[in-house]
Parts: sequence; structure tokens; C-alpha cells
Amino acid sequence: MTDWRAQTNSVEETIELAAALGSMLKPGDVVTLDGDLGAGKTHFAKGIAVALGVNGVVNSPTFTIIKEYEGNMPFYHMDVYRAEGQVQDLGLEEYFYGDGVTVVEWASLLEEALPNNRFACSIHLLSETKRELILKPVGEENRTRLEGLRQWQKF
Repeated sequence: MTDWRAQTNSVEETIELAAALGSMLKPGDVVTLDGDLGAGKTHFAKGIAVALGVNGVVNSPTFTIIKEYEGNMPFYHMDVYRAEGQVQDLGLEEYFYGDGVTVVEWASLLEEALPNNRFACSIHLLSETKRELILKPVGEENRTRLEGLRQWQKF
């Protein structure tokens, strides 16, 4: 499978699509998010958190860089926008290869530190409410796993 594309028409649909992906994730999975400021990266992370059974408010970890949540499995939410020059000090391997799911916003800023197996998502603004999401499986084992989203017929 190559890239998977979808269009959402609201924040709720973006969260719903992310939850569909989140329901297929397993410990050690990494989802990277890139896109314009305000494109919906944090809403996408919220959808994954919902699928993982995270209770409570999930918001952008812009100033803390990493937030950890408990759910059916640990959920690690990172925003590396302000982490320039600190990548080595963050201990990312501990998260990427740990027992939870990791979501990284602004992942292109630390491309060299990302694991070889991940789901790379880019979110593009089409209008005030519409978004285009492009999800690319990185690594052989992730290519077939995205087929489950084909059953999500909304798009």
C-alpha cells in the first residue's frame, strides 16, 4: 500500500479518523504529524488518545515538549516545535521503543532521530473547516496495517 488520503470537514471528523487509526495501534507504534500551524495536529493526537482509552484533557505539549498519559496503554504526546538543539537530551528512544504509543507533532524537525517504522501523517488546510490528511506507512510492517482504514468508508 502507498500513501492513504482522506479529507475531513470538521474537527470532529479529524478526531474520528485519528481514532480509527488509533484503534489499530499497538505498543511501540509511532505516529508522526506535520502540517501548517493550526492544521489539526493536536486534534489528530486527541483522536488517537480517545482510541487508546485516555481519560482527561489532551492538549498540545508545546512548552513541556512531552506529555505522558495513561489509558489502555501509555500514550506519549510530543510537540518538538521548540525542541531545536535539545533532541539528544530528550531520551526519545525510551518513548519510541517503549510500551506505549508515541505521537510526535512537528516530526520533520527531528527526522534523523525518528524510528524506521512509523506512520507519517501530514495535514493540510483546504479551508477553515476542511483538511486533507495523507498517511504514509514507513517501514515494511506498517504497509499492510493501514488497510484497516479502507473500511472506514466516510471518505
